[in-house]
Amino acid sequence: MPVIAPMPAGTRAAGVTGIPSPRESAEGTVSAGTSVDHLTETYRAHYRSLLGLAALLLDDTASCEDVVQEAFIRVHSARKRVRDPEKTLAYLRQTVVNLSRSALRRRILGLKLLSKPMPDMASAEEGAYDQLERDALIKAMRGLQRRQREVLVLRYFADMTEAQVAETLGISLGSVKAYGSRGIAALRVAMEATA
Repeated sequence: MPVIAPMPAGTRAAGVTGIPSPRESAEGTVSAGTSVDHLTETYRAHYRSLLGLAALLLDDTASCEDVVQEAFIRVHSARKRVRDPEKTLAYLRQTVVNLSRSALRRRILGLKLLSKPMPDMASAEEGAYDQLERDALIKAMRGLQRRQREVLVLRYFADMTEAQVAETLGISLGSVKAYGSRGIAALRVAMEATA
């Protein structure tokens, strides 16, 4: 039978009883999952890279910021499912990719439902987004198929291994290699055409 030593008298002050409070359990410091502090730290440290990831999949700054913030909110509410704190960034990236896909689907549906086209007007967001664009490479990336673009962005921009890309997108390692090589070949052709 194990021996339980009493807590020192000084630690019993201020309501510390050795039993985790409901707040501690809710924040994940005692229970399984990543803590709020770790999630917030990871989000702050990688905000720019997450925003850049969204920018390569979407086409305006406001949508990119919305997607990245929504990704934080969703991972925050499901943080107990992130059993390994080291995977917090992977969960954030995956959520950014999924939310970007959903945003694009909504736009396509919205365009189909519009009875007449919207006037082509420049907006303040376009001016801000121009700063994120990186000359001909970004334009060439937009011309790629969706899956090729996702593989190349995750592989080279987010600096993931092929195995991590496969896990993030839910496809096989062979598919990652195939989409990657086809995407690079298409980029070469597009870049040579603009040169």
